[in-house]
Amino acid sequence: MHYRRAKTKGGTYFFTLNLANRRNTLLTDHIDALRLTINKIKHRHPFILDAMIVLPDHLHAIWTLPEHDTDYAKRWMLIKSGFSRQLPKNEPINKSRRSKGERGIWQRRYWEHLIRNDVDYENHINYIHYNPVKHGHVKQANDWPYSSIHNYISRGILNKNWGYDDRAENINFGEIFE
Repeated sequence: MHYRRAKTKGGTYFFTLNLANRRNTLLTDHIDALRLTINKIKHRHPFILDAMIVLPDHLHAIWTLPEHDTDYAKRWMLIKSGFSRQLPKNEPINKSRRSKGERGIWQRRYWEHLIRNDVDYENHINYIHYNPVKHGHVKQANDWPYSSIHNYISRGILNKNWGYDDRAENINFGEIFE
């Protein structure tokens, strides 16, 4: 099946990728393997990693592709398969996946959104950085170790207390995208 996806040369995209088993913690348990794989693919198939958050069972990222390139799908395929090859083969694999030579680690599909303007970009950056607070992993966004927020803080773009609220369960920061 061919999915309709936005394909803009040199576009900036927001992505969400999930593990097949959402109770699994493979992404944070094997963060070094994920980092190694992303860096390897980024070196072979360049893109700018604008922002990223890795949670135990899913990740969000914003990429900007090179000027004449639209092929984020190939990059994600290589990242997902490269990461999967580094893990022991102990996950359940259904008949459909087995017949296609697939592992049972990732959900087959992922969410992609073409960033439309500066407001859209900022909203998605904020969503990424606030995600571990939203999911109850931490009370303050910069307490989550697997986030590009640390780069934004070190560059002076965000304050170290950005996204902190002791009423975190009552706010939906970054949930509204334009």
